[in-house]
Amino acid sequence: MTRTALLLTTCFGIGTTAAVTAADPVVPHHRVLFVGNSLTYTNDLPATVGAIARSVGDTMTVVTSAAPNLALIDHLTGGSDAVRQLKNTRWDVVVLQQGPTSSAGVCRDSLVLWTRMFDSLVRPGGGRTALFMPWPATSQGDVWAGVRTSYQVAARAVDGVFLPAGEAWHSALRRHPGLPLYGPDSFHPSPMGSYLAALAIYEQLTGRDARTFPSQAFDAGRPLAMSADTIGWLQQAAHDANRSYSISTKESASPAAARTGASGGC
Repeated sequence: MTRTALLLTTCFGIGTTAAVTAADPVVPHHRVLFVGNSLTYTNDLPATVGAIARSVGDTMTVVTSAAPNLALIDHLTGGSDAVRQLKNTRWDVVVLQQGPTSSAGVCRDSLVLWTRMFDSLVRPGGGRTALFMPWPATSQGDVWAGVRTSYQVAARAVDGVFLPAGEAWHSALRRHPGLPLYGPDSFHPSPMGSYLAALAIYEQLTGRDARTFPSQAFDAGRPLAMSADTIGWLQQAAHDANRSYSISTKESASPAAARTGASGGC
């Protein structure tokens, strides 16, 4: 939990829980800035997004602005070089990620507010804001729907792109519970987990069907040994998440959306 989250003690509801619809796909050969924390930089997820692009004949320049335990407000107040990156460089997409915010009220409201603050820096340069939904820790397995709703609401607030990476994990684990998506601390991603998140992100940003990608996994942008069957399972999970939660789904928040999420959620 960041220093900002420690100050968030009063909870109040917000008015909308509707899911977002898919944004227009991003044309290849574009510049993408990832703003996040250790869930983004562990295994260099952005480099893996770039490697997937190259594997299908695209080029996507990716840059990362991330540091441990940061919420979006921490980037805006000097915790990283994100603001400088936004002011000095034109970005086609800016991908925002913080902890698995799941609780309705001040935590979700803050995610929406900080997303709007970022969007005010992204839009003048012609870019689009995207919200990267992460996953909860294994000890918080009942908050998946709440995390999804929070990031959907934030994306909707800025007419942005919803990237359901966490739901890709959820889909894969429902079908194949033994997949080692989590790292040793049961929260940060394993190389396989980062690869699955990257598949979901790249498919949604480009409109390319993940199920048609080459049977090659990546870790930090480099080839990762993985069976063809497992790669196929992950590609299917990424595709299912994007189809279910960012194309035309309209849903209300489930009861889990009102529960408190994992540490660092705000």
